[in-house]
Amino acid sequence: MVRIRGSIGEWPVDLTLELDEADWDQLSARLGAPLPTAKAESGAPVAKPVSQDDALWQIARDLLRKAGQLSGPDLLEQLEGLTGSAAAGKRLLVRLRHSAQVKVVSGGDTPLYSWTE
Repeated sequence: MVRIRGSIGEWPVDLTLELDEADWDQLSARLGAPLPTAKAESGAPVAKPVSQDDALWQIARDLLRKAGQLSGPDLLEQLEGLTGSAAAGKRLLVRLRHSAQVKVVSGGDTPLYSWTE
């Protein structure tokens, strides 16, 4: 079961997805990597590998945190440069918009993204 909570704009979101073993296997196959098991054969917990998406997400967060505040177009331009693709840059921008550490305020013609921690 996967639970997703947050907001889309001002609308609260609370979504629960129930997946059986076949669903998890299919998802794993599409991602191209097996899903880690809860424990290794030795009984020690298995650390989740860091994916490229996780690394890009961390870099995007750090970029905004260090800047403090950026306009939407400036932030998107930097994210596109980081990812090498307009689509991937937009995905990171949307993810930042919905992050608890980011405040988005309409600044006239363009939104302003501010780090809040």
